[in-house]
Amino acid sequence: MKYQGKDYKALWREGDQIRFIDQRRLPFTFEIYTARTVDDVAFAIKDMIVRGAPAIGAAAAYGMALNSHDPKRAAQLLESTRPTAHDLFYAVRYMSHALNKGEDPFIAADQYIEELLRRCQKIGEHGAQLISDGTRILTHCNAGALATVDHGTALAVLREAHRQDKKMYVYADETRPRLQGLLTAWELFHEGIPFSLIADNAAGYYLNKGDIDFVIVGADRIAKNGDVANKIGTYEKAVLAHYNEIPFYVAAPENTYDPTLLQGTQIVIEERLGNELKETHGARIIPDWVPVKNPAFDITPHHLISGYITENGIRKTWQ
Repeated sequence: MKYQGKDYKALWREGDQIRFIDQRRLPFTFEIYTARTVDDVAFAIKDMIVRGAPAIGAAAAYGMALNSHDPKRAAQLLESTRPTAHDLFYAVRYMSHALNKGEDPFIAADQYIEELLRRCQKIGEHGAQLISDGTRILTHCNAGALATVDHGTALAVLREAHRQDKKMYVYADETRPRLQGLLTAWELFHEGIPFSLIADNAAGYYLNKGDIDFVIVGADRIAKNGDVANKIGTYEKAVLAHYNEIPFYVAAPENTYDPTLLQGTQIVIEERLGNELKETHGARIIPDWVPVKNPAFDITPHHLISGYITENGIRKTWQ
């Protein structure tokens, strides 16, 4: 991931400290948050300093390493931060197994991240074949390097296609209320990929108008039947794409798959605090007396999904 000519990852280790690009501050300010304890990591996950299922999993791996003397407490604390993203729980299990075997905690966490980066790079390589020269693409939320440590999932596909000199234009949903689409815009800008940020409710206009050829999103959890939990608003885009006969793809590593859940209705949907709707970058936009609801994710049924792009290739169905 490029920023002002330098390569960055969404998070990285310096000795026994974990550094995070503070995604709460982007795109206006580039700041680094430092985690020295598992409690610091849990705060980073809960307060969305780090976002995106794969990056949350990577943070959890380092959180387990920081508290390797008491892995049970670390696991309970980290798993309580956000309930929907499967990678968080996968990483905790991975690290618990490594610690039980007596492995060095930081080396085990580093290896987890290295494998994640390999998976994301392969997602990009497989998915780029779906992008033709001149493709106009809609994204929702942020499934880029910020969400995955590096490369991205959905954005890994676009990065690889861009590297192959394929021309494309990206419509990035702003993705309220936390405006993760701004993070996508930030990444595309620094990668030199042409784009426009659009209001979430403008996507249907462009899909119906014929200005979009392809929709690609990430995933936070995939059920056994292929139903996908992703950022709130994803289901709407899938319905609109299906109605307008436009391909809708999900890009995700295989560890986002949760075989214990038969279908998407069993996925726990995180309900976040209402102040996220009432404020934007510190500015109050909705009065205190207005009641709000703030689900962070929704479920896209598998029959609306054209295919899944994973590190092992492109699958038309999950089962």
